[in-house]
Amino acid sequence: MRNGAKTGLITGVAVAVLAAGGYGAYSLVGGSDDKDAPAAKKARTVVAEPPSAEQAAAGTKDFLDAWAAGDLAKAASLTDDPAGATTALTAFRDQVKPSGLTLAPAGPATPAAFAAATGSPSAAPKPPATASGAPTPGATDSPSATAPATPAAPTGVLMGFKARAEFEGTNRVWDYSGFLSVVKMSDNTPAVHWAPSVIHPHLAPGETIGVQPLPPIAGNVVDRNNKPLTGASITPLIPTLQAKVAKLLADQNKDQSDNGTGVVITNAADQNSVPDRLFTIVDPKPPKPFKLTIDNTLQAAAEKAMTDLGGKKGSIVAIEPSTGQVLAFANAPVTGLNRAFQGQLAPGSTLKILTSTALLEAGVNPDTPVACPTLSSNPKKIPNSFPDAYPNNTLQQDFMISCNTAFIDQGLASLKPGALTTTAKDVYGIGLNWQTGLPSFDAVVPDAGTNKDEQAMQSIGQGKVQMNPLAIASITATVQSGSFKQPILVAELPQQKAPRDLGPDVAGKLRQMMAATAVGGTAKDVMAGISDNAGAKTGSAEATGIATTNSWFTAYRGNLAVASEVEGGGHGVDAAGPAVASIIKAAGNR
Repeated sequence: MRNGAKTGLITGVAVAVLAAGGYGAYSLVGGSDDKDAPAAKKARTVVAEPPSAEQAAAGTKDFLDAWAAGDLAKAASLTDDPAGATTALTAFRDQVKPSGLTLAPAGPATPAAFAAATGSPSAAPKPPATASGAPTPGATDSPSATAPATPAAPTGVLMGFKARAEFEGTNRVWDYSGFLSVVKMSDNTPAVHWAPSVIHPHLAPGETIGVQPLPPIAGNVVDRNNKPLTGASITPLIPTLQAKVAKLLADQNKDQSDNGTGVVITNAADQNSVPDRLFTIVDPKPPKPFKLTIDNTLQAAAEKAMTDLGGKKGSIVAIEPSTGQVLAFANAPVTGLNRAFQGQLAPGSTLKILTSTALLEAGVNPDTPVACPTLSSNPKKIPNSFPDAYPNNTLQQDFMISCNTAFIDQGLASLKPGALTTTAKDVYGIGLNWQTGLPSFDAVVPDAGTNKDEQAMQSIGQGKVQMNPLAIASITATVQSGSFKQPILVAELPQQKAPRDLGPDVAGKLRQMMAATAVGGTAKDVMAGISDNAGAKTGSAEATGIATTNSWFTAYRGNLAVASEVEGGGHGVDAAGPAVASIIKAAGNR
C-alpha cells in the first residue's frame, strides 16, 4: 500500500480558506446595523503562532481521551476540521470495530520519528502554505505601507501517542505509535490539526482502513513441476508478481476457509496499489507454495539463449498453446525493463501471420496467385529486401520467402480499412487488457483508416504497429491451437476471451504456410531437425536510430510456441531464430 511518502500530517498543517485579513482574522457570523444587537459569534480559525508546550499537551490529551471514550463528536470538535474528523473517526469505529481502544499521550515527537513511521523520504517537516498559496489580496511586488502583508503559515507542534486496540474473539492486541499535530486557534485554545494519518501513520488521503479477510501469504515460489523456481530474469519480478496475483485472485476466491482477518489499508482508486496489512487478528492458514506456470528447464534454456546474445539486447517468451500458460521468458539484460512483456517494438514480418489471417478470411487461399514485384503499389513505393521479382508466386510462396510487396499489394486489394485492427482484437485478443500477473504492454495494431501508406506498412509489421515477444508468441500459439488463450503466469488467473476463434479452416491453412516456411522457406536452416509438427516465421524490422534491423523469429512445435526479438540482430535467422530453436530443442516433444 505504501507506494509513496505519507506526509499528510506534516505538510498538512495548512488551514481552511481564511478571510481576506489573513491568519488570526475572525469571520463574523451574521451582521446587523442595530447598535443594540448582540455581537455576532466569532468563528475559530487557526493562527500562525504555535501553541505553548502546555497547550499542545492538553490539546493532545483531551482529543485522545474523547476518542478513546467513544465520544467522537467531542473528539472531532477538538480538531481544526470537525466535519472531516467526524467522518474519519466514525469510519474507524465502524470498519475497524475495536472492542476496546486505549490512547495515551507520549509527549512531543520528532519529524524523524514521524517520517520513519509513515515511510516519508524526508524527516524534516515542510512549512504549510497559506490556504490560497498566493499573496494576500491587495499585495504588490514592491513594499507598500498600505498593502497588507502575506500572512505567515501556521506552526504546529508534533506530538506522539500510543494506541492499543482490542478485538472480540481474540486475546491479541494491536499496539502502534501514532502522531498528531496541535495548532493554536484564534480563541487561544489548542486544536488537533486533522489529517488521515492521525488515525494511523500509514493512512493517506483517499485510502480506507478496516478489518478485511487476509488470504494466506504465498510460500516458496515453485515452477509448474513444484521445483524451486530459478531464473535471473524472473526472480527480481517475483514480489510484483505475487502482489498483482493476490489482488487479481481476491475477487475470485470464493472459498474463504483459508483466510484470516486483519486490519488493512486499501486504495480502491489505485488499481496498482497493494493492500497494507497493519495487524493480523486471526491468522490465515499456513501458506501454500506460490506456483507459477514456468518450466525450470525451459526457463534455463531461455536465460542461456539471452546470455548467448553476447551483450545485445533482446527477449524471448515461450507459451503453452493449449492453456496460454507462460512456460518461460527471459531478457537481456536481466535487469531493467521486462522487454519480453513490456517491449513496444515493430515486429516486422512476423506480423504477416496476422496479415495472412485477414487475407485468408477475405477469401484468398495459400495457392492463390499473388505476384511478388520489386516495388509495392501504394503511393510511397516500398521495395523488397531482395532484388528479384516473382510474378507467378502464390500467397504461400510469398509467405515462405517473406515478400513484402506481395502482402502490401494483396492487402490493399483484398482488405477493408481497419481489417488488421479488427482481426488482431477479435481473433488474437490484442487490446483486451491482459492480466498476465505482471505489468505488460499488450500490443497495438492501430486502425490505419484509408491511409494506404500506413496500411502498407502495417501489413508487413512496420509503421505504428507495436508488439513484444509475449504478443507474437501468443499469436503463434493461437495459430497452433486454433483459439486465443490469454497468456498467464499463474494457472488460476482469469483469462480474457477473444470474441471468436480462429476457425479450423483458416487455422489449418496458416499452419500449412508456417510449416512450409520451416521446411523450405526462410526459416529452414534454423528449424532443421525440428520441423515435425512445427511451423515458423521470420522477421526483421527497421527501427529509428538503429543501423542494423531488429531480428524477430517465432515458431511452434507441438504444444509449444516461442517468439524472440534481438535489437540490432539483423535478419530473423541471424539472432532471434537460434534463440527460439534452442527453446524448442530443450522442450523435446511436448
